[in-house]
Amino acid sequence: MNPLIQPIDLRGLLCPNRVFMAPLTRQRAKDPDCIPGELQAVHYSQRASYGLLISEATQISPEGKGYPNTPGIFSAAQVAGWKVVTDRVHTAGGRIFLQLWHVGRISHTAHQPNGQSPVSCVAAASSAKMVIVRADGTLEEVPASMPRALETNEMPRVVRDYELAATNAKVAGFDGVEVHGANGYLINQFLSGSLNTRTDAWGGSVENRLRLLMSAVDAAGAAFGYAKVGVRLSPMGNAAELPAVPDDRELMLRAARELGDRKCAYLHLFNHYFGAHGWNGPFDRALAEGMKKNFNGPVVLNGYSRDVASAERDVREGLGDAVAFGKLAISNPDLPERIRDGSPLAEWDASQFYGVGGKGYNDYPTLATK
Repeated sequence: MNPLIQPIDLRGLLCPNRVFMAPLTRQRAKDPDCIPGELQAVHYSQRASYGLLISEATQISPEGKGYPNTPGIFSAAQVAGWKVVTDRVHTAGGRIFLQLWHVGRISHTAHQPNGQSPVSCVAAASSAKMVIVRADGTLEEVPASMPRALETNEMPRVVRDYELAATNAKVAGFDGVEVHGANGYLINQFLSGSLNTRTDAWGGSVENRLRLLMSAVDAAGAAFGYAKVGVRLSPMGNAAELPAVPDDRELMLRAARELGDRKCAYLHLFNHYFGAHGWNGPFDRALAEGMKKNFNGPVVLNGYSRDVASAERDVREGLGDAVAFGKLAISNPDLPERIRDGSPLAEWDASQFYGVGGKGYNDYPTLATK
């Protein structure tokens, strides 16, 4: 029997299958308020049969924003909007975690409160290209802005932002949260041995570079309980100009162990396999296996599998316990059923990945409705 359609227990949350929906930024929560609502409620509830839905990346504060039309979880209106989403998902029988996101330096002053500089562990700009909205409503691609280094006395405030976001997610009805520590964003910037050259308690050594990640997880755990907190890490390759240094392996193995000691809901490992986010390092299976062993709990894979067959193999061989699908989740709202029945998979329309409205978002049919 296909292991992907077998149930899995995430520290007490029983999921009916191991086909998870990966967090997918779709840019449909309109600026400036960044409030989700009916559009997102339809989208996620269409996919309620997935073992777990992991929401699109959601900024924990105005400072955490880096892209147009991405949702937040820091205002009362955003919480109310997300409650519409979670209610619809639960009515459809689904389970949904909210991904907590702070982009750090991967931003532009146009996305920051009062046009201020983005923040990071150090004042070093990314060469990432950002999209901003011109006054006439058209989009423009521009370099990321120079960030400023967060002051030591600001770090507790950032941690509190994570706790407030997790608390808001609980009020909004989410089943849990995922702390985004991957893909070159703020926590990943602090984890990076090549970027984080701070000399205070938040940088330099492995222990210090882990401090923001573990503090954010502890903050989310205080709000939800660790059993409702997943963590996403990207242990291999180079993302957003964060080249590897010799102790990165030690850092990732230690992170997995410390997260496992806290009995977090799951460890979500993102691999660069498809070249996403500018990653170009080799696949290190031994590191992935070592992190799984150290975590000693459910491991979710994303980007490790070329297709459903290789995803099935990765779970069968024990590399991971579940697989989060991205592009296939866009075009197949009933992916678990298609995998179960061996049915054909629908192709996605990449031109509609980002934008407004339901086209390319809520109009992919299920087999039952075709």
